[in-house]
Amino acid sequence: MVKLTADHDRDRIADPRARLAALECPGTVAYTIGPEAGLRDGDWSFAIVADTDADAYWRCDADEEDNRLRAELAPYAEQVARMQFEL
Repeated sequence: MVKLTADHDRDRIADPRARLAALECPGTVAYTIGPEAGLRDGDWSFAIVADTDADAYWRCDADEEDNRLRAELAPYAEQVARMQFEL
């Protein structure tokens, strides 16, 4: 999950978010990215869910494009929460 800074530029994050959603790391079964639904104030901005096994996770984590996209989004992220679990 990502909580964007209050002064983030929506236009600057739209392209990296779209490219993250289209990222095809080998072994990824499903990849979903979506904005927060706006049901409560103060929630996080968007979430990324990637259904993979552990090996596919590590391949994606080392992927140059994945790392480039994370670097593009980093200046606009106030907080990032990561969690991995086995399906």
